Amino acid sequence: MNLRSLIVAVLVILAGCATPTPAPVIVVPVVVSQSTWQQVDREIVAASQQATEQARVYARGSMEHWRTRVYQQTEEVFIPWFSSYWTQEWLSMKVSWYAINAGDEQDAATKRLAAYLLEQYHQRVLEPVAVEIDPDAILGQATEFYVQLMGQQLEVISKRHGVPMAQLNGRIQKIPAISLGPPPARDASLYQVVHAELSKLPAYLALIEKIHTAGGEKGIASTDAGMGPVAKRASKRIQAEMAPRGAASAVAAMAGKAAGALISVGVAGVRAIIQANDRPDSEALIRSSLGNSFDKAWVKLVDNPATGVMAGTLYMARQIEGSLEETVEPSVGLDAGTVDFSHVDSTTQQITP
Repeated sequence: MNLRSLIVAVLVILAGCATPTPAPVIVVPVVVSQSTWQQVDREIVAASQQATEQARVYARGSMEHWRTRVYQQTEEVFIPWFSSYWTQEWLSMKVSWYAINAGDEQDAATKRLAAYLLEQYHQRVLEPVAVEIDPDAILGQATEFYVQLMGQQLEVISKRHGVPMAQLNGRIQKIPAISLGPPPARDASLYQVVHAELSKLPAYLALIEKIHTAGGEKGIASTDAGMGPVAKRASKRIQAEMAPRGAASAVAAMAGKAAGALISVGVAGVRAIIQANDRPDSEALIRSSLGNSFDKAWVKLVDNPATGVMAGTLYMARQIEGSLEETVEPSVGLDAGTVDFSHVDSTTQQITP
């Protein structure tokens, strides 16, 4: 190393030693006033109320779609199946068997036929539609939509009032959203439901189980009441046909092979004509009876706050809003205008930019 290079190196070292060490950056914690926290609480309540209404719009629209699909499936699949000649023949055999084994039980054949038709309705209508959409799925989607909206509004509230998100998160950890414990795993705060994967949160799963237990059959509408009149009419008609059919069979047996076959064919043709003539009335009864029963079940699924498709949303909203009642002054109105949902498309449950 020559003298010039040595001098340059010494100068660089000396310059480095002369540079002062930078002072540490001091982060001054943001002090949030009590009045600001009260305003934050008011806006959390307002956000919950608005998110509930958005979830309600989504749930009702989805239920309208489900009802339309059930009616279509009933018209296109179940009614043609029920009205067909071979189905009626099969039902005649079942009613005959039910009647033979009924003993002294009154209306046993009608009750068992109603149960069989209800089973077929589930298999041919409700279950295929459920692959596409069903109330149980809508229950979960509406609840998740509510939670998604709450998470977005918490970020908006944080920025609006200059409250660091870390401090707001600490506050909402104390706000219960689900309280079903013990054990503690059945409880969850607003922070937990907003930040966790809802479908894997034990408290949320416990809430859905509670709703299902209260509602029965995971919210799927029961058509038992509607199937009764259909089965009663079919059973009476079939049993009325049984006596002439028995007499015709006896005459056919006495008339010899050739004549007996012709008589049997003739009786079958008469039955087909009778069934064809009865078909419009039977189909009208199915539409009316099942329609009335289904509509009542649909209204219950939409409106019942404990077992309907809004049950999860309403439960969380009650918990969250109820826990903030003491901090939110009753005299101060909750201005829904402070909550901005203009970016939400509630008909598709998608958040648009």
